[in-house]
Amino acid sequence: MAETENLKEEKQYDEESHCKPFPFTKQLFLNSLWFLNSHLPNALLSFPSMYPSAASSSVTETINGSHRFTIRGYSLAKGIGVGKYIASNIFTVAGHKWAIYFFPNGKNREDNPLYVSVFIALASEGADVRALFELTLVDQSGKGKHKVHSHFDRSLESGPPTLKYRGSMWGFKRFFRRELLETSDFLKDDCLEIDCTVGVVVSGIDRKRLQSVQVPESDIGTQFGMLLEDEVYSDVTFIVSGEKFHAHKLVLAARSPVFETELLNTMEENNHEIVVADIEPKVFKALLHFIYRDTLVEDKELLESSSSFMSSVSDTLAAKLLAPAEKYGLPRLKIICESALCKDIAVESVSHILALADRYHATDLKSVCLKFAAENIVAVMHSDGYRYLKENCPSLQSELLKMMADGGERFSEGGKGQSTWAHLSDGGDTNDANVRQQSWGSEGERIER
Repeated sequence: MAETENLKEEKQYDEESHCKPFPFTKQLFLNSLWFLNSHLPNALLSFPSMYPSAASSSVTETINGSHRFTIRGYSLAKGIGVGKYIASNIFTVAGHKWAIYFFPNGKNREDNPLYVSVFIALASEGADVRALFELTLVDQSGKGKHKVHSHFDRSLESGPPTLKYRGSMWGFKRFFRRELLETSDFLKDDCLEIDCTVGVVVSGIDRKRLQSVQVPESDIGTQFGMLLEDEVYSDVTFIVSGEKFHAHKLVLAARSPVFETELLNTMEENNHEIVVADIEPKVFKALLHFIYRDTLVEDKELLESSSSFMSSVSDTLAAKLLAPAEKYGLPRLKIICESALCKDIAVESVSHILALADRYHATDLKSVCLKFAAENIVAVMHSDGYRYLKENCPSLQSELLKMMADGGERFSEGGKGQSTWAHLSDGGDTNDANVRQQSWGSEGERIER
């Protein structure tokens, strides 16, 4: 009985204990905060997924750039001597300047006269510039059988070459056997073409975002071009040699201050007609194309060349647009035309392009023409274009002669500057018709331009 009563008492005590609320005092609360503050951070460290993680990656890649070096008058360059080179213009890749050196008689005496040499040189100050190179002798027959020496298509056991200082070179002393070169498709019209690609090695941290939104190129020119082609909402008509062109006054006024003045008092009129008498229909169409699309249209008929240089230069679209660009106050169109005409500058054409530039106040183009003519004056004075300049533009001839006089030896060819100037100033002639195309120097010399 006693044991039974004790069990009942214990059970009753347990039941009462479970039901009795726990006495949660202020001191117990403070102790609990201390425990959490001391032990919880260490406990959380065992769960790294609860914290944001960080990562980075290093990327080593190449920044590439290319340059085409055209060597005209190869047969005249032969014989300049071992170690003498013809240098390309300096070009820039990844902030470093480079130049191509062509050695017609080989870089080293032991290779002369069997091989020509080609090298790429670091032309700017730099230390330990690592780069990949590719040299391509272009097949000018159109067969595509180029001769290529490249780092880009193979793995380099010791890594990319390192150029340690200005003047350091990489290339081939035995680039091509001379007698094979002179009977190959690589040589055409006494001209060679060498393509060079430089890939400068750079390293950095890849900071590209995991997600990005690509913004498409602007198509506002296309949309305005469709507005012109569809003739929707057109409110002015131009009549050019009987051909009609529909346009929009607001667009014309926004693009040209001359059109703005002409159309200012006719804004309220619809189907207003204007006769334009001093331009060909196709050229006016190209003018509207530029106003709406901000580009120069390609027109095969306008670009067809004729028998003489004067005709071919004057008949190009770029030449024919100089006049309306000047007339309607479109400086960007004029610059685009000047840039296009610069590509046509040659010994036979420079005098005619110079005349065009002077007539339409194309100052940048005129400056380029004067410089080219002065540097190649002996050959230019033998051209039909120079005779045209003397007969039709005597003031330009005087300006060219003055530039020669002011330039002195800067424009001389092999030290013949003074004698050439004497012939020109007397209206005389000379039998020396060489063209100064490249800078020649000896190995290790600095190229002055």
